[in-house]
Amino acid sequence: MTSYVNDPKVQKNRWWIITAVGMFTIMSTLDASIVNIALPVMANDLAIPMNQAEWVVSIYLIVICALLLLMGRLGDTVGKIRIFRLGTVLFTVGSLFAGFNHSFALLLAARVVQALGASMTMANNNGIITEVFPMKERGKALGLIGSFVSVGSIAGPGLGGLILGQLPWGYIFWINLPIGVITMIVGQIVLPKDLAPSHAAIDWPGFISFVCAIVPFFLAVNMGQVVGFGNWRVLALFAIAGLALAAFVRIEQHHPAPLVAFKLFRNAEFTLSLLAGFLIFVTNFFFNVISPFYFENARGLSATTAGYILMLFPVVQVIVAPLAGSLSDKIGPYTITLVGLGVILVSQLGYAQLGLATPVAVVLLLIGLMGFGNGTFQSPNNTIVMSAVAPQDLGIAGGLNALARNLGMVVGISAATTTLFASMSQSAGRKVTTYLPAHPAYFITGMHRAFVLAAALCLVAVALTAYRMHQQRAAK
Repeated sequence: MTSYVNDPKVQKNRWWIITAVGMFTIMSTLDASIVNIALPVMANDLAIPMNQAEWVVSIYLIVICALLLLMGRLGDTVGKIRIFRLGTVLFTVGSLFAGFNHSFALLLAARVVQALGASMTMANNNGIITEVFPMKERGKALGLIGSFVSVGSIAGPGLGGLILGQLPWGYIFWINLPIGVITMIVGQIVLPKDLAPSHAAIDWPGFISFVCAIVPFFLAVNMGQVVGFGNWRVLALFAIAGLALAAFVRIEQHHPAPLVAFKLFRNAEFTLSLLAGFLIFVTNFFFNVISPFYFENARGLSATTAGYILMLFPVVQVIVAPLAGSLSDKIGPYTITLVGLGVILVSQLGYAQLGLATPVAVVLLLIGLMGFGNGTFQSPNNTIVMSAVAPQDLGIAGGLNALARNLGMVVGISAATTTLFASMSQSAGRKVTTYLPAHPAYFITGMHRAFVLAAALCLVAVALTAYRMHQQRAAK
């Protein structure tokens, strides 16, 4: 069998396949953001300072970003479905141990296992769906996966707040267990055998140099938020990351089977769509980081109420994304991506006007607009990214797509907190790294500046997409 598209059994089960892949996609992306809202409770229960507790989030993202390219290449080499299945098992096992309130060391070790499994599934989900669905349905299918990715990424604070309102923090991990087991059972029944894998040699020097670039970069970002980005240790880590990245590029250019085929980036559709997706994830995480402060601290709402409000974003997106994907199959993805970005831009400009007395209905409208914009943009943009590469490069393209998303999360978290607290520090005349209850105006000013920056990043994505659309039409 040379193609899943020509296999009647696979085509009969294709919507079950996307259900299994999608359920796990939500879980693996959700666990990057759901922990944030539980960090104060974890720090108290485990008797650790808050800066240590933040490693529960950081170590998950570090391991995922370090492994995504390798897992994408392994998917191409030994089989995407085989790697995906192994990833589901590891992630579920990691989730089990992460929920035990035993020790900080056990929690970090469990998060590493979770991240190992998540990297396997994230790097190969888009590749599996691209191979399984025929071209006429690919936009809708990738739209669903894109929706699951974004829902998982954005729903974290809302869902985490709802869980913490009723249950101990371990349940933010244990919620994965029934979903993981069901996914493994459904996957065992409906996922087909892998198409003939390439069995190409793995580029280990490239992988090691990439890890040596990613890990110091993450450490520098995390440390910079605490001691300042001008600190010599932070600058040294950025320098190490830069040198390792240069070594990685050189290795990849001369390796017979590189981890990243740089020829992919000569494809403007692929490169510009990947960059636009990265910028929108940065933009989304400005909202993800700042909104809990706004609702719980500035507006005085409970975590549960804030959770209900924040859930509007993923609910709207999960409704809109499949519709946008179907529409992109019929009329093409370019116009739809541009419309989605325009709506996201409007929402960011709206957030930059919010105050302490802004009617809740206006806030809900802006959140709904952002969910609509993301649902409209993510689906066709994923279609462009994954349809722009040859079948043998689907695994690495999926890995790069997932890497862009996760780097977007990290950069978004760092840029949002740095902008917010730098502005608050300027207003206060001293270093500020938290919300100041006696001075809500400091926060509002910082929030406005942060969302202006988010709007500027979104505007860059609009410009890139408009240029891509112009080039595509000129080529016809």
